[in-house]
Amino acid sequence: MIVNTPKPPYYAVIFTNTLSDDTTGYEEMANRMVELAEQQPGYLGMESVRDGLGITVSYWQSLDAIKAWKQNVEHLNAQQLGKDKWYSAFTTRIAKVERDYSLY
Repeated sequence: MIVNTPKPPYYAVIFTNTLSDDTTGYEEMANRMVELAEQQPGYLGMESVRDGLGITVSYWQSLDAIKAWKQNVEHLNAQQLGKDKWYSAFTTRIAKVERDYSLY
């Protein structure tokens, strides 16, 4: 589903990844991270696709909200498991959205 974001400016965290061969527990953790992110102050929504390459874009009101999410204890645990087990490669990019337009 396409997220209905507020009028810019706001921020996008773009997480691009490829999975390793061992994805045991990955889906459960990914679902928990969505549930947890939705509870975070400043969270605006998320869009995610996987077809070999995984791309998840989460939207946030501010850089402070992103920083707080990055430091969430459960999220820190998931990040470490991702580095140690689930991802063969990943990149995180943070961008300020200056303009957007839509067709719904």
